Amino acid sequence: MIEHFSQKYGYEPDMDTIDSQLSILARDIDGAMTPEMLAACFGMMDLTSLKNNDTPSSIRRMVEKADAFKKYYPSYPNPASVCVFSNFAPVVKACKKSEDIHITVVSGVFPHSQSFLEVKLLECRMAVEAGADEVDVVIALNAFLDGDYERVYDELSAIRKAVDEAAASQGRTVILKAILETGLLVTPENIAVASFIAMEAGVDFIKTSTGKTEVSATPSAAYIMCECIRAFFKATGRKVGFKPAGGMTTGRDAACYYLIVSSVLGKEWLDKSLFRFGVSRMANNLLSDLEQCKVNYF
Repeated sequence: MIEHFSQKYGYEPDMDTIDSQLSILARDIDGAMTPEMLAACFGMMDLTSLKNNDTPSSIRRMVEKADAFKKYYPSYPNPASVCVFSNFAPVVKACKKSEDIHITVVSGVFPHSQSFLEVKLLECRMAVEAGADEVDVVIALNAFLDGDYERVYDELSAIRKAVDEAAASQGRTVILKAILETGLLVTPENIAVASFIAMEAGVDFIKTSTGKTEVSATPSAAYIMCECIRAFFKATGRKVGFKPAGGMTTGRDAACYYLIVSSVLGKEWLDKSLFRFGVSRMANNLLSDLEQCKVNYF
């Protein structure tokens, strides 16, 4: 399958080159961690709570803190969104006041995507109808790992259609992100194939991970995905966004992925419309780096 996409988009991952480029970028991280860059990363966060013990009350508290953020830190941007389970979309919608903070949900039987397609479609539709601005779904890994790439494409296309129809009924559009779960794809070739399949199915972002597996976001997976996005854009003219998620906790982590995106895709991707971080613990650490003292706001 990688040969098919190599012929179509002129791209195959070259790990020797990628490892060399990542080594160069790693040397630049400390110098890149300026207040301006860290603040920009904060504004591209999907502030996330996906815990088994999430409750309506705990989600409301998170949203209230996000809403009040500019009152205490007026010089920094708001997070791009709050990210919750689908069933909490109406909770967020009922209490959120900041219009520039989106409602992101994980849907489609997150995190395993192990169910009937009809169930995934229903959950995605219900999430949009409940107010979700953005929907993150895991690709059909059971099909991908079995070599059934057509079903992966068909499922994502069906989810794209369901999300668009539900959004259109409300007179709006909704962003769709496809989670590749790169830690389970393992090989560079699999990561590239999954990236191209998802983009061809019409998603707005490709995302590394759920954060629920042993291996989540890695710089090498991110580099491959960004190179696929670049190749896809060159061939089609359509810009697809990138979202690393899982395992990122520090300002250095943020700087690493910021540099990858900047290096591979360029400055026009350094915007929340095309670049997000899926994080929970990193928010306070970014604030601590910016304020030069320990901050436990979120």
